[in-house]
Amino acid sequence: MLKHKIVLTLAAMLICLASLAQTGEITPERKRAIDSLALEKVRDLGRYITIIGNKETPFSEGNRVIDRAVELFAEGSEIGVSSLFRTELQYFPVRRYFERLMALNYDKVSVQWYKVQYISDLELQPDGRYVGIITIFQRFEGTTAEGMTYSDVTKKDITVYVERKKTQISGREIEFWDVLLGDIRVKETKAL
Repeated sequence: MLKHKIVLTLAAMLICLASLAQTGEITPERKRAIDSLALEKVRDLGRYITIIGNKETPFSEGNRVIDRAVELFAEGSEIGVSSLFRTELQYFPVRRYFERLMALNYDKVSVQWYKVQYISDLELQPDGRYVGIITIFQRFEGTTAEGMTYSDVTKKDITVYVERKKTQISGREIEFWDVLLGDIRVKETKAL
């Protein structure tokens, strides 16, 4: 059900963005459509993280959702991890991050994202892509069977890449703007 809904949403946005990719410039109308798609992908990622981190999610379903989540990212992207108990940040390749999340040694895990917002406008890069930053706040709570709880709130910046792509639809080549997520950098972590 979730897979079908996501596929339909992305297909509709792809068709919308296809009509917008006729030139290399991003007009205000294009920017609104791209911003909408970028924020939707970040919200999808938040939902995926909740499912992957939920200890009641069956292993096979968790792996299926990991595959979906990885598709949101540009190749080579990393996700940062922090803790109140150590000062250094750790960064993991996207798939490894999700596998670690699914295998956390808590009996109950809750991950929630809120205050999802753009903090930098899209800027044209020399390679023809546009890059922007979306900030989110992540609330993490993990509880053991013995009742011990770890919780924190982390501010994270997500790099967003916007680039022109081509696809074939009914034998016809269509250009469209696509949004991929990049590195997720930890900005600060605080106790709840």
